[in-house]
Amino acid sequence: MLTLFSGITFYEICMALLMVGMTERVLLAYAPIEMVGPDGWLLKADVQE
Repeated sequence: MLTLFSGITFYEICMALLMVGMTERVLLAYAPIEMVGPDGWLLKADVQE
C-alpha cells in the first residue's frame, strides 16, 4: 500500500490543491446559476447574480 503513494511528491499535492481552488473560482464566476447557485447541482454556493 505504501508503494502506491510513494511516488507522489509534496509539489504535486500543492499543485493539485491549487488547481482545484482555481477551478472552483472559475466555476463560481462563469457557470450558470442553476449549476453553482444556492440549489446548484454541481456546487451549492451563495452566489450573487
